[in-house]
Amino acid sequence: MLCIFLGLLYAAYRYLPSYYNPFAPLQLSDPPGRITQFKLRRLTPQSCAALLSQANQQRLISSVPVADRQGDCPLSDVVRVRDFGDVKLSSSFLASCPLALSSALFVKQQAQPLTARFMGSTLTRIDHYGSFACRNIYHRQNARRSEHASAEAVDISGFRLANGQQVTVLKGWRQPETQPWLRAMLSASCGYYGNGLGPDYNAAHANHFHLGMRGFGLCR
Repeated sequence: MLCIFLGLLYAAYRYLPSYYNPFAPLQLSDPPGRITQFKLRRLTPQSCAALLSQANQQRLISSVPVADRQGDCPLSDVVRVRDFGDVKLSSSFLASCPLALSSALFVKQQAQPLTARFMGSTLTRIDHYGSFACRNIYHRQNARRSEHASAEAVDISGFRLANGQQVTVLKGWRQPETQPWLRAMLSASCGYYGNGLGPDYNAAHANHFHLGMRGFGLCR
């Protein structure tokens, strides 16, 4: 019986689709979820850079490497994100490779389809408050370093659509016509980022979504 069980287990593992196999290399086509999150967390700098290069070739993202930075908040393996293909940005931002790659997958696989589904229009631009800032959490003197201090988080303030509509997190979160869409967007971020914090988390996030790499799927 044990041999049969082991044989079945081996067969299941061998023929399991790669996106269901947590130990198979991450592919850009992998769907969101815990397994994809796990793969994003275990990427080496080399494998992340290779996937980000593929994402650039497929126009999921436009990014360029940035020189390492020393000082109080040193940075390494960081890129400057210029856009997400057809989805532009209010300005470019610095991002660790995992943040850049996670964001490219989130925009392509979730943000764009959810916008079409809920809003009946195309997502054309993402507005943000930036990513890198050499500071502690909530600017508290005795707190630990923020994710922003290592370019591992970006603060999204709003979205612009092809029909001309501009939606901010601050106002749109409470409006009946935009709230379901924004809530779906924040919830969907759980499949890529370590944490996604919005207006319901605390007052400090009333006007933006904080999308960061720490943790494992805390989104609220």
